[in-house]
Amino acid sequence: MEVGVLQAVSDVESQANACDSDEASFVEVIVVGAGFAGIGAAIKLKEANFDFVILEKTADIGGVWRENTYPDCACDIPSSLYSFSFAPKANWSHFYARQVEIQQYAKDMVGRYGLHNSIRFHSELYEARWDSARNEWLLDTATGRYRCRYFIAATGPMHVPVTPTITGMETFSGDRFHSAQWPKSYDFSNKRVAVIGSGASAIQFLPVVRKQAQHVTLFQRTPPWVLPKLDVRISPAWQRRFERFPFLQRLLRKALYLQFELLNSGLKWSTFTRRLQSAGIRNMERAINDSSLLAKLTPDYTIGCKRILQSNTWYPALASDNVTVTDGVSHIEDGQLVAADGSTHEVDVIIFATGFEVANPPIAELIVCAGGETLAQQWAGSPNVYLGTLAEDCPNLFLTFGPNLYTFSSAFVIIEAQLKLIIRTLTQARRRQVVKLQVCAEKNRDYNVELQQALQGTVWNSGGCSSYFMDSNGRNSSNWPWTTCAMRRRFAAFRLNDCETS
Repeated sequence: MEVGVLQAVSDVESQANACDSDEASFVEVIVVGAGFAGIGAAIKLKEANFDFVILEKTADIGGVWRENTYPDCACDIPSSLYSFSFAPKANWSHFYARQVEIQQYAKDMVGRYGLHNSIRFHSELYEARWDSARNEWLLDTATGRYRCRYFIAATGPMHVPVTPTITGMETFSGDRFHSAQWPKSYDFSNKRVAVIGSGASAIQFLPVVRKQAQHVTLFQRTPPWVLPKLDVRISPAWQRRFERFPFLQRLLRKALYLQFELLNSGLKWSTFTRRLQSAGIRNMERAINDSSLLAKLTPDYTIGCKRILQSNTWYPALASDNVTVTDGVSHIEDGQLVAADGSTHEVDVIIFATGFEVANPPIAELIVCAGGETLAQQWAGSPNVYLGTLAEDCPNLFLTFGPNLYTFSSAFVIIEAQLKLIIRTLTQARRRQVVKLQVCAEKNRDYNVELQQALQGTVWNSGGCSSYFMDSNGRNSSNWPWTTCAMRRRFAAFRLNDCETS
């Protein structure tokens, strides 16, 4: 009797899903996310004459550059390399562009390629479920339901902030916010500020906040390696030269690309890492004379194990009279922050500079694959994706900037290589009238074994630190162990024949 009831319930649910699917709007390709990966995908889909829409959860575009508006927010990749190769920007104001200018570049791309009418704003994705009967994806969003043949998840790895759970937080009555949720025009005057975390965002905003606040206390678990930054303005004369002679900027881009390729390769050599570490120590010692502070700020792991940071203002700020550097937060007691060393600190504001969900992309919890499990359930804490792009048991799904694609080079290099793979695959599928494609399980398994073997012994896996590169199972789910040149070759070699198709 129970089996019959369960079967009846299942039949009703299937019929309901079928009705929902019938009522949904059909689009050939749906892109989720209007950051640079989503914008790039839209540009290439339009050029290849695919029918598509972009679903964006907010009211604006720009992804990580829309979310992060904290003071002095800037890129740590040179501007000439942090842009699409097919759409260079000649008039960057700085060698390292600021957030406002980068987001404006994203808006310029949308305008230049006529994408605005293809974007559905306020369309947060609630669930994407594979419909095996139709060989389509059914997407449930804040603005309705959509069906599509192909689904490109372009949400990126750095858009969902991580805020740590701290015992006793309920006793703290002051303001608190994550650096990616910065209140507009926040006034730090006469305030005692706690900054929790010392990563890429903290090294940019803390020197600015320090000038406004009464006092800043930095709670850090592990100090970063920080190198000097060639942070210079690009003069109007050079902007005009780049505009008039585009090959000059192409040459600069190529030189910068090769420089980052050498950095990726050089981190495998101990002589190279020792020289980089010496540069980091010199950068520190130029600003700090206090031996106890130097000890707190000197990393005890190999450079490159965590993300390498660049700043000319970080160490001078930490040496200031109104900045205290202490251990990570242990707990909060009666509204006061207690550090791991037992010291207590009374503050008015807490800023979490604690990063994003990188190793476990939140969108994986929203994607239900053919077998009925979400991507997150399949991965069980360790993403397992072919070329960071195609996931097992998830037909017609493409991830941009997926697992194990992080390098020290520009995200645009990776995005463009992926988009070539995706568009080529979709074009071949359309020509052959393929309605379903998914990576072969054996090919995916062999690739990930090769990948993890190549990561063994790298600075990311054995550099002596704890970083977001490693997932909850202690497996590296973030880094690409080879050069981006090798990545581009491997992506270029991928063909539809590498997939199971029907």
